[in-house]
Amino acid sequence: MNIYDLKAEKRDGELLDLSSLKGKVLLIVNTATGCGFTPQYEALENLYKKYNSKGLEILDFPCDQFGHQAPGGDDEIHEFCVAKYNISFDQLKKIEVNGENACDIFKYLKENSPKEYIKGIGHKTSMKAIEKISKTFKEENDIRWNFTKFLVDRNGKVVSRYSPIENPNSMEHDIINLLG
Repeated sequence: MNIYDLKAEKRDGELLDLSSLKGKVLLIVNTATGCGFTPQYEALENLYKKYNSKGLEILDFPCDQFGHQAPGGDDEIHEFCVAKYNISFDQLKKIEVNGENACDIFKYLKENSPKEYIKGIGHKTSMKAIEKISKTFKEENDIRWNFTKFLVDRNGKVVSRYSPIENPNSMEHDIINLLG
């Protein structure tokens, strides 16, 4: 199995077949609208505007598993993000990323990503604090919190996993390299 064998449900209930994204660089992220990391939407939008025409796609999966920070329905979440952060990329249906109801895409990402997060300043201390308050973080590869980001190359290989505290702007160099 590879990432292109998987499907995701869109906000409107239609299925997105990831095979339609072959040849693109994918930035996949679980998000929330009421999180301290929610302002990362601004950086995600900047990356999308800058690199979408060169082959970058952002797959945004709202997730309410961490501190009930993504309340509301899918359309309500999307309307908030458009109004507050002027996002132009679409969002998929709200999902779970950990546990028995975890979305297949996130199961795949967790199993096939590098074990180590890309580390930024203050990473260890911040991640320990996040792990203590996360009620769904049970397994070593589990998602710790909202705004965990995965970078997938044009061939479908998961090349990087970024912690919630990593600002998407710090990924720009990696994205440029994958876009060629």
